[in-house]
Amino acid sequence: MRILFITASRIGDAVLSSGLLAHLAETHPQARFTVACGPIPAPLFGPAPFVERVIPMPKRRRSGHWFDLWRATAATWWHMVVDLRGSAMGFVLPTLHRRVLRSSWEPKHRLIHLATALGLDRPLAPRLWNTPDQLEAAADLVPPGPPVLAVGPTANWGGKQWPAERFAAVAARLTAPAGILPGARVAVFGAGGEREAAAPVLHAIPAERRIDAVGRLDLPTVHAALGRCAFYLGNDSGLMHIAAASGVPTLGLFGPSSEIFYGPWGPNCATVRGPRSFEDICHAPDFDHRTQESRMLDLTVDTVIAAAGKLAARLGMAADNPARENCPSR
Repeated sequence: MRILFITASRIGDAVLSSGLLAHLAETHPQARFTVACGPIPAPLFGPAPFVERVIPMPKRRRSGHWFDLWRATAATWWHMVVDLRGSAMGFVLPTLHRRVLRSSWEPKHRLIHLATALGLDRPLAPRLWNTPDQLEAAADLVPPGPPVLAVGPTANWGGKQWPAERFAAVAARLTAPAGILPGARVAVFGAGGEREAAAPVLHAIPAERRIDAVGRLDLPTVHAALGRCAFYLGNDSGLMHIAAASGVPTLGLFGPSSEIFYGPWGPNCATVRGPRSFEDICHAPDFDHRTQESRMLDLTVDTVIAAAGKLAARLGMAADNPARENCPSR
């Protein structure tokens, strides 16, 4: 039994679809899966033990990537084709069953929308996988010791990036004696091309407490490393969704994107924004989606500190709670 699972080109959407893939594997234990997705999130699916093949789909002119996928899969008789991108692939490939996600603009979380592709009435939490080598590499980066505050100060668009200097200020206060993680190490995560954007945060952390994870790990190892941290703070990004999938308490910062659709998912997650709603920001007369200037300047350090404290209190992260210590088995 073979199942073709077609998912997103962006990291965040691909992570959110992973719960659906895990559900299919559990309900079809004899199936072998092929996953087709964008080349950047492709490494996330390789470690899954039931995934036989991952097909990266670099975008080509005139939708040539879809022809490439058809050519790579048309010779296989599929038990099921699951297409979360709403293409015609489910109708042009030989398959017994097709599940195609229909577009929707209803104000509901992306996970709720994704579940409709399989006819489910409940969202499925993201789930990612790791190889032993990736777990070992994560342990090398984040060894046992004081708890670790993970920070993701970048995003795929400048408008969604809270100023790096404010991330540095929040990290300093959260790890101060009166913070939720006194004396904690601080790990800064980001892609290789985001080092300049992350530099103000890296430079603000004392060397003896700094863990530099910018551009040093593949995505599955990032997932494993985040699972060894005590708290995650970051912009709305694919990294935020990887953090939430790892189980680390996750606080997502939002501005010109909607937490209703894309908030981090799970009982350990929360979001925070400034006084303006998504609609207030994106429907303002001066809004320009082409600008790289932050649209989150009205989100203050004090507001983020308060939100982090509220999430920590909800999760019982008191000063004497042993769960705050770094836990390699998370």
